[in-house]
Amino acid sequence: MATTLDIQRRLVALGYQPGALDGIFGDRTTEAVKQFQRARNLTTDGIVGPKTSAALFGAVVVAPGPTGGLVPADWMPAAKMQRIIVHWTAGAHKASGLDRSHYHILIEDDGRLVRGTPSIDLNQAPVRKGYAAHTLGCNSGSIGVSLCCMAGAIESPFAAGSAPMKRAQWETLPKVLAELCRRYGIAVTTKTVLSHAEVQGTLGIKQRGKWDITRLAFDPTVHGATACGDAFRTATKELLS
Repeated sequence: MATTLDIQRRLVALGYQPGALDGIFGDRTTEAVKQFQRARNLTTDGIVGPKTSAALFGAVVVAPGPTGGLVPADWMPAAKMQRIIVHWTAGAHKASGLDRSHYHILIEDDGRLVRGTPSIDLNQAPVRKGYAAHTLGCNSGSIGVSLCCMAGAIESPFAAGSAPMKRAQWETLPKVLAELCRRYGIAVTTKTVLSHAEVQGTLGIKQRGKWDITRLAFDPTVHGATACGDAFRTATKELLS
């Protein structure tokens, strides 16, 4: 049976704030438990009963190290989210106002993160006014992460355009995905962490020929939606292992 200190440490690992790690089940710990319960659609009573305990200790946690603190905590409000969809903006290397209106988190060419205008919790099912409309027919329960790049890119014959994807963006991506998976208890599978280019084939939702992400401008040996998706999923799993 988990102790209060175990519960407090687990809450911290999942991005909640239970107060001091003192083994005392006080008001701040109770409120943190309630926030966790709301995010998992559990009875919001602040009590760690069998269902809450199972959800709490079964959630995915990122190991300490390279991913810690990359995404600010206030960018990840409590919500029940089902998946993360990865995009490129088809724009410049820096996030524009239009880019920010469509995605929750954007990664610029130097790996810098930019917060999108919509809050993640607006995309919790059912979506609310102002949600991030990043994927046709698949916004409900979906977090949108986008790399700022690929303006003027052509699919075939491939041309990366005036703002080709940078390696720094690609290497930052799995770190962001790992933190989001930890925060929202999302397991890394082909149906829960996937690119826009994989949505139609994997989830059966038509996407009007979207091809992000099927090519890496800095590495021509990686080609195709599955190859690119498997690459960031594998890197994300390694961070979570």
